[in-house]
Amino acid sequence: MALPHDMKQGEPARLFPVLATTSKEGRATAIFLSCLSRVNEFGAQLLARVGHRVGKRTQIACYTEVVFKTEKTLIKDRPDGVIICSNGKNQWRALIEAKIGNAALDAAQIERYRSLAKEVGADCVITISNQFTSDAQIHPLEPVRKSRLKIPVFHWSWMSILTETDLLLGNAGVADPDQVYLLSELRRFLAHDSAGVKGFERMPPAWNELNKLVTAGGRIPAKSSDARDVVQAWHQETRDLALILSRQTDVMVSEAIPRKHAQDLALREKAALETLCQDGCLSTALQIPGAAAALDITADLTRRTVDVGMSLKAPEDKVSTKARVNWLLRQIHTEQTEDLHIRLLWPGRSEATVFSFSQLRADPALAEADKTGLQVRRFEVFYAWRLGARFTQRANFITDLEQAVPAFYREVGQSLTAWRKPAPRIKHEDTPNQPAFAQDIV
Repeated sequence: MALPHDMKQGEPARLFPVLATTSKEGRATAIFLSCLSRVNEFGAQLLARVGHRVGKRTQIACYTEVVFKTEKTLIKDRPDGVIICSNGKNQWRALIEAKIGNAALDAAQIERYRSLAKEVGADCVITISNQFTSDAQIHPLEPVRKSRLKIPVFHWSWMSILTETDLLLGNAGVADPDQVYLLSELRRFLAHDSAGVKGFERMPPAWNELNKLVTAGGRIPAKSSDARDVVQAWHQETRDLALILSRQTDVMVSEAIPRKHAQDLALREKAALETLCQDGCLSTALQIPGAAAALDITADLTRRTVDVGMSLKAPEDKVSTKARVNWLLRQIHTEQTEDLHIRLLWPGRSEATVFSFSQLRADPALAEADKTGLQVRRFEVFYAWRLGARFTQRANFITDLEQAVPAFYREVGQSLTAWRKPAPRIKHEDTPNQPAFAQDIV
């Protein structure tokens, strides 16, 4: 494969790169880029995440160890790779900066790549690391997002790449058998511990400090740097949770983020900080395609609990609260009922009531106690796990959270069905004269 005219050095991305065994980063980048260029659906899916559409006639070429023909380019700023999409005379190019394992992206280095991209006519920079973001078009580093340089910078986490391989393989999304094999091997490589691909593993040291403060009865200051560190870590973890559920369900699970927060991460962070400081809680919602409702997740520092659940509208075609409760109970078949609760929301200013699932299953009429004349409007079905000391531990909190969220969906959430208003029926008295064909059918 001939090098593009403006490159004086480069190597086509190899499936079997000849590199030192210590070069995990170079090896992972080369193998990934090789598969991106050879597995059609994989390349199209990932590039769509950064806003570039790949057509049937688009050719994708990837290179590593690239040096451009420019005197301004410094060896230390050599890109880890380049993606070139060609469609006739049109060409789209992205510079790649990759980190593996615990290595973190450097904002100053990314800015130099931006300048290089402008110099050589590249369209964007794409970073890859174990850092998470809610969307490939929203970079995890704040200085990069706030930069005045116009060259866009996108981001793929290694886990998001692994998730894309799982979704394509799990949904038979790759047509060519040879390309299926290549993608399967990439998945096997990325999933192995030696590759250096990691999920979010632990909260920052600030987690311990905030928990000590809350346990002692103190209030979290509005401008606490510890609180900001915890919120940023929480948002990394919630993205990882979405990817974990995506791999387990074979559908793309996403965070249910208000549009104004998705467009402005600083606004999202500010809102999360206010909730943490005022209520001592961290929360998020995950949208699972086809599920009855969003998956609501709350970590409460005061109670040291993790609540995971769903909110369903009560069926309006049932007259009594007892009938509405029975409608819900019939959908829940789990044997794991110890920490399962149901919160009932009532009209007006009537306070919500909470019962254990076991209580209502034994006597659904309990729901109507002290609510004479009222009809329940909405149900919140949730597990409330009390983690105790494990809640305050940086690694154990993440471990327990990543077990709790899939557990609720497996045991309860995937069996729930949202109520829908029945279709209107034709009244018999409104149709006294049936046409002849209808009479024959009757």
